[in-house]
Amino acid sequence: MRLRRTPLAAVAAAMALGLSACSSGLAGTPESGKTLVLSLNQTEAHPSYVALTAFGERLSEATEGRWDVRVYPNETLGAQQEVIQLVSDGSVDMAVASGTQLENLNIEFAVLNLPTTFTSIDHQMQTITDEKVVGELFSSLEDEKSLTVLGGLTQGERNLYTVEGPIETPDDLAGMKVRVQESDIAIDMINAMGASATPMSFGEVYTALQSGVLDGAENNEVSYVTQNHNEVAKFVAFTRHLIGLDYMLINTDVYEGMSEEDRATFDEEWLATMAHHTELWTEETQAAIAAAEEGGSTFNEVDQDAFREALAPVVEKYLTSDEDQSLFDAIQRKAEQ
Repeated sequence: MRLRRTPLAAVAAAMALGLSACSSGLAGTPESGKTLVLSLNQTEAHPSYVALTAFGERLSEATEGRWDVRVYPNETLGAQQEVIQLVSDGSVDMAVASGTQLENLNIEFAVLNLPTTFTSIDHQMQTITDEKVVGELFSSLEDEKSLTVLGGLTQGERNLYTVEGPIETPDDLAGMKVRVQESDIAIDMINAMGASATPMSFGEVYTALQSGVLDGAENNEVSYVTQNHNEVAKFVAFTRHLIGLDYMLINTDVYEGMSEEDRATFDEEWLATMAHHTELWTEETQAAIAAAEEGGSTFNEVDQDAFREALAPVVEKYLTSDEDQSLFDAIQRKAEQ
């Protein structure tokens, strides 16, 4: 019960602040415009916060102040699972949520979180903005949950980094203990790549790599550097085995309650925000690689065909329905266009 009171209190405080600081106010209605409360689990320095704050500024200007977005970072309004429910019941307007959270609501979202689903960040972003491919999936939570998925923000390419290296083929991972997130897909993925999957909380990885409990881990380059894992695991293999995605959710009633003109403006600015975030993420990634190389890390390409072949059984295992297979195939065709 204590956990549920905290975010609700934060929402109430946010609404009070919005009413005193904004002419339209958080208490406005979709018909008249309002300041949208957006929950984010990242810090103010993260590309997501920067891009979403700029989104609010552009939206306010484009709608002459009728609509605005106020971003609450650092899980101020609660953890993702909790905030999704707040968006569903209308206490919060928008939230950024991980793919794992949406899988709990519709398992078909797992297709977008499988290894090798996306070949690049560009492929990922082209896919999630193609209504013909993802439109049905992104609207699947509207009737029961009042949640509309607008699109997403890339989490970047996930690669392997190890204490010893370089890693070029799955055979090079034999006998290595590699940290993974605590999910069945992640465990199966690392095992299929040739290592021994070792689930562990993210905060424990540095010490485990330093002490030899782990031989490696997998993540994007930004996390690799910001968590200082480059200090204890100097070899990074560009396996690009998974390209992560955070989803943007909005309360369906709020979204559909916008005037046709304002919703068109909102959609246009949201598309610009996804592109802006991708640019920021690319810049952060390049900066992270440069910093890691300066600190002595080495990066190498791998035998992509060998890794894709090793991961194929994992993809097949989790495509459990005709709908899953159809969606996966449509995404693959998108990469060929």
